[in-house]
Amino acid sequence: MFDLFRRPKRGGPEAMRARLEGAMAKRRLRGWNPPLENINALVASGGPRLLARSRELVVTNGYAANACEAFAANLVGDGIKPSSLITDAALRDRVQKLWLAWTDEADADGLTDFYGLQAMVAREMFVAGECFVRLRPRRTEDGLLVPLQLQLLQSEMLPFEKTETDPNGNSIRCGIEFDGIGRRVAYHFRRRHPGDSTDQRVAVPDTVRVPAEEVLHIYRPIDAGQIRGLPHIAPAMVRLFLLDQYDDAELDRKKTAAMFAGFITKTAPEDPMMGEGAADLDGAAIASLEPGTMQVLLPGEDVKFSSPADVGGGYEAFQYRTLLAVSASLGLPYHLVTGDVRQANYSSLRAELVEFRRRIGQLQHGVMAHQLCRPIWRRWLETAVLSGALDADSVIARPVQWIPPRWDWVDPLKDIQAQVLAMEAGLTSRRKVVEATGYDIEEVDRENAADAQRAANLGLTYRASPGETQGARATPAAIPNPSDGVEDGAGDDTAGNDRANPQE
Repeated sequence: MFDLFRRPKRGGPEAMRARLEGAMAKRRLRGWNPPLENINALVASGGPRLLARSRELVVTNGYAANACEAFAANLVGDGIKPSSLITDAALRDRVQKLWLAWTDEADADGLTDFYGLQAMVAREMFVAGECFVRLRPRRTEDGLLVPLQLQLLQSEMLPFEKTETDPNGNSIRCGIEFDGIGRRVAYHFRRRHPGDSTDQRVAVPDTVRVPAEEVLHIYRPIDAGQIRGLPHIAPAMVRLFLLDQYDDAELDRKKTAAMFAGFITKTAPEDPMMGEGAADLDGAAIASLEPGTMQVLLPGEDVKFSSPADVGGGYEAFQYRTLLAVSASLGLPYHLVTGDVRQANYSSLRAELVEFRRRIGQLQHGVMAHQLCRPIWRRWLETAVLSGALDADSVIARPVQWIPPRWDWVDPLKDIQAQVLAMEAGLTSRRKVVEATGYDIEEVDRENAADAQRAANLGLTYRASPGETQGARATPAAIPNPSDGVEDGAGDDTAGNDRANPQE
């Protein structure tokens, strides 16, 4: 009997569930019951529709199209380029020159070069969340420097619905074949794009099995075990679609409201007014109004001009907040999505770009370099050695560093001065500073040496020769020693300047 009046013990399972607010099932959250599904199940069921809507948005929505181009431009720019780490300078130079020449022949369709393919892959990652690159060996008689080309395949070429067991015992999930221990062994591609009505060579359901070592699957996995990519634009798709419809409705409303000048009421409808035309079948007549017209109204006549409801003062704020939410969903700065920098200043822009570029750096090194650039470099080296285009050991020539494109800042002078100070303090190396600009330091040094030699041969003199320090923070070559007998005020101007700034 007394047990009914005792307080319940604290710390039990009920109390633990009460502390987890997100797991509560009371009135506020009673309707929130999402299914516990794996991301692969979500992609398999909703992937085709999500992909179709994503592609339509990027084509028809201006904000989505601008965000796609900004994403690709910041991810790859003019290209993520290799810098060979071979110690043999002669071999390194041969490898770099052969690679540079091959990049113009890399595209199997012949439309762009290797770095243009990188930009296409970046756009596909934004729109479809993934892209497939097929390595296509070529015959020697094709006349290529290195008999290897790259073919890009869209996400639709690998059917989401192809989930079955292969006759060899392997499992096929969303078009990807896995062996018994979960390794990818093949991809089952369609022979033609399901949405291309101009290609009538084969039926859509026909697929072809391509070994996994011939295919690169480029995508950003957001969950452990994820096998297909999700569009980067997916979190912002609904807002972009509804905002586009809202803008269209507002534009049509303003257009419709602007069509009416005024409505005329009069006691004698049969009496025509100045400029009034003939009545239509419904008995309504229209009187034109021209600039400078002084219309005399008869007794009992009146003119009432239409005054449709305006958008209101909250339209701009609503658009701004909605586009802020879209930008946050895309992971892109607001000004890159909209082009609006009215409310931005130097500090806010820089703070925003620092965080954005940190995210882009993750994609550059974890996805583009790891999944795309490195495998292509290895296959290219092996093919070049086997075909005789390169006389070297592919294992020795394999070490390489991929350099992403340089970042341009709003105030480059301050950043360059900071880099010079960091080098002088030993906090970084000149190689890393040069590579941060997107260039190879050895190529820069060769160009500087060639420029200096050409200037010396022509008798040219500049403010600072290549390799010398210049500017307000120049470091003197040597700091004078007072014990050398140089008195204050004596000597040339250079010695006086060196003594005045011994710490610079």
